[in-house]
Parts: sequence; C-alpha cells; structure tokens
Amino acid sequence: MKAVKRGVTVVISIILWAIILLAALFAFTTLATRDQNNVASLGGFTPMIVESDSMAPTFYAGDLIFIKKCDTAALKEGDVITFHTIINNEYALNTHRIESITEMNGVRSYTTKGDNNDMADTHVISDGDIVGKYVNKLSGFGKIMEFLSSSMGFLIVIVLPLLLFFIYQIYHLVMVSINLKKAIAVEEAKEKELAKAKVDEAEAALEEARRLKAEAEAKIAELEASKGANKEAKKDEEDE
Repeated sequence: MKAVKRGVTVVISIILWAIILLAALFAFTTLATRDQNNVASLGGFTPMIVESDSMAPTFYAGDLIFIKKCDTAALKEGDVITFHTIINNEYALNTHRIESITEMNGVRSYTTKGDNNDMADTHVISDGDIVGKYVNKLSGFGKIMEFLSSSMGFLIVIVLPLLLFFIYQIYHLVMVSINLKKAIAVEEAKEKELAKAKVDEAEAALEEARRLKAEAEAKIAELEASKGANKEAKKDEEDE
C-alpha cells in the first residue's frame, strides 16, 4: 500500500512539473517583456509560432521556433532570419532564408525566400527590419501554444490541473495531520498504560508489604502469647 502511494505521489509530481514547464513556456511565448519592435523577447530569445509551410522541411506550420537577436553585419546568405514585412497588405513578421545580400554605400539589403516557395519574397528588407536569426525549433509545440492562448485551453491544461494538485496537497496535509494526531494519541495511550502498570505494580508491592507486616505481627503476637503462657505455667509450678 505504501509503495502504491509513493508511486502515485511520484506520478503526480512529474505531471505537476510538466504543467509548470508548459506554463513557463506559455508565459515565455506570450507574456515576456517586449522590445522596441514589439516582439516578445527574453534573454535575447524570441519564441514564435509558425503559421505556414513556406519553410518546409526546415520547419512546418504549428512548430515553435526560437529567434535570437544578432549582429546583422554577421549575417550571410543561407541564414534563416525573422523580419518585419508586408504580407497580404498587412504589417507582419516573416521567417525566411536569406537568398542574397546587396550592399550599397555601407547599407545592406536582403532578398529572402521560403525553402518551400518557388519565388523570392517581393519585399527587399534592410537591417532595421530584422528581428533576429533562427536558432532552433520545437516540432508541434506551436499548436500547443495556440491552444493555451485560448481561455478554454489555459483553463484545461494549466488552471484545472494546478487546482487539482493544490486540492490534493491540502488533502495530503489533512491526512498527515490526522495520522500525526492518531500517532500522538496512540503514544499517549501507551504512556498511560505504562503508568497504570507501574501504579498497579506499586499497589501490588504495597499490598504484599502489608500482608508480610500482618504475618509478622501475627507471629509476634503468637510468640508473646506463648511466652505469657509459659510464664503462667512456671508461676503455677512455683505456687505448688
């Protein structure tokens, strides 16, 4: 039984840590401090959810990628970068590979292209458009982050398990308290039984002492009576 309880505790702890790590990743993705480009950044890293397959097979829609701030002067052709651009007439972020770099009067411009696209991107970008360089990915984690971004997803995956865990912890503390009180009660009962046994033992010893005293007094009385009888007999003999 104890082994089962220990195993359940270990499983619950593992689930809790997984939830905490997932919540931390969620916070890292959506609640991190924002820089001047209005892009979430923590320690120079920016997590982003991939929304299309334009860079397949490097990464796919639903992946979570990590972008790191970089020195644009160190960028070279073939690097994958995230940059501000216009997509469908809207200001947006895009992550594509540098196809070519052009420098004129000390100013660099970049032509980019998705690995899965047939043509290069329409807009040529400059250093000021670049957010950072792609460094790594977590396959499929973007879908999890999108689900967590919804109220229902956050409630089901983060809030509810944490609530259940805290309820379990309260239950565990209550049970520990009850078991501790039971252990104290058992210990007190043992101490009372031991004290009662010592009292009974002392009373028995006292009773034995009283019995021995009574026997001794009876023998003394018997000896005195015998001694008196002998004196009386001797006196009668002398009178005769």
